Amino acid sequence: MTVTDLQALAERAGRELEDAPAPDILRWAAETFGKRFCVTSSMEDAVVAHLASRALPGVDVVFLDTGYHFPETIGTRDAVAAVMDVNVITLTPRATVAEQDAAHGPRLHDRDPDLCCALRKVEPLERGLAAYDAWATGLRRDESPTRAGTPVVGWDARRRKVKVSPIARWTQDDVETYISEHGVLTNPLLMDGYASVGCAPCTRRIAAGEDARAGRWSGLAKTECGLHG
Repeated sequence: MTVTDLQALAERAGRELEDAPAPDILRWAAETFGKRFCVTSSMEDAVVAHLASRALPGVDVVFLDTGYHFPETIGTRDAVAAVMDVNVITLTPRATVAEQDAAHGPRLHDRDPDLCCALRKVEPLERGLAAYDAWATGLRRDESPTRAGTPVVGWDARRRKVKVSPIARWTQDDVETYISEHGVLTNPLLMDGYASVGCAPCTRRIAAGEDARAGRWSGLAKTECGLHG
């Protein structure tokens, strides 16, 4: 399938599947792409991985180990790999944290968070997605204004791949209901005041009334790591 074909397929599916339930969207992805389809997960929770495992048992679940994760996040990854019908693939940056500190100075995340994300998240994902035609994310429209227009199936122009966001139309209540009904693994930090879990140096607990991503890069204009924009 050519890049032009993939783009046309993504745009058509985005229209046709807009009102489809998340399991139907993932079944479409599994039937269309098979092993050329993967799920990416930050291990905040395993909702999309769980949904995808039912559509495509043994589905690849790609996790970016930046070297800055909370221990709870690594523990969630290991638990998902142990108990779910998925194949967890851990991607790492080209440089260790120590090597990055030597090249750019310590605490790059404080001085130039965009560069830090580019080195530790964006570049590893570019390499990791090379084997796939389509990838799934857990993006939701209600998470922040920057995600309000997320299509359930869209075209990732930068990577020239189909991007599937099966729970884009879900609310936080929908997520919590699914987790409760299916006993889905979640990051323990979600029970400790964190609403969105990223790298430890750039993530804080949120206050009452703040949106779910207010605890990411707090005090900076930055709202996204660059993986989705």
